[in-house]
Amino acid sequence: MSVDGVSDIFRRVLENDDIDAESDFFAFGGDSLLATRVLSAIARTYGVELTFDDFLLAPTPGTLAEKVLR
Repeated sequence: MSVDGVSDIFRRVLENDDIDAESDFFAFGGDSLLATRVLSAIARTYGVELTFDDFLLAPTPGTLAEKVLR
């Protein structure tokens, strides 16, 4: 599990190559439906189930990766 891996998921879901570890999902056009796609991809890839509330509190690849590592 890495920040780069979560960044890659954000890039794929948002269809934007400009995403880095500090990119805010919602500032890049993400919405709740796309957030569920990110959460599903994280669950499939890393075996960690996060909630939508987790995502709201950590809307960047860097902060979301920290939650996955806990």
